[in-house]
Amino acid sequence: MTETIRIRPARTSDVGAIKTLVAPLAEQRILMAKETVAYYESLQEFRIAESADGEVIGCGALHVMWEDLAEVRTLATSDAWRGKGVGHLLVERLLEEARALGVSRVFCLTFEVDFFEKHGFEVMADQTAVDPVVYSELLRSHDEGVAEFLDLARVKPNTLGNTRMIKAL
Repeated sequence: MTETIRIRPARTSDVGAIKTLVAPLAEQRILMAKETVAYYESLQEFRIAESADGEVIGCGALHVMWEDLAEVRTLATSDAWRGKGVGHLLVERLLEEARALGVSRVFCLTFEVDFFEKHGFEVMADQTAVDPVVYSELLRSHDEGVAEFLDLARVKPNTLGNTRMIKAL
């Protein structure tokens, strides 16, 4: 089935489709809902999966957090395409892009532990993966994803039940 799926950079016209893909997952507290402006501001980070007829069937983003660290975020697939390899194609593309950017580790915060383990991610035992100097720099970030990675108390309501995972590239 994956031969009919194309992965491409997101365009401004995709923001509505991204919001539609994320909405049911946000209602289930699997993904965090974002304001529309946040999707436009991070649009360059997104990749879109589309079917042969041009339908947007999935999305995912790669957010660089530091010189050697990035996060896979907002990975979503339409219900009709779930289980057909869309998420796998998106993650593989995002990991390729992380390598191309020079990132050596990729983080995710997920309920889908088995899925990410298939891509070589491992559950993070603690935050020792981050050098103390880098940690102090990351604390200055206003990005909620960085706060989630650092396991800050202010984002605990958003992350309850999620698992922090990391992959070395």
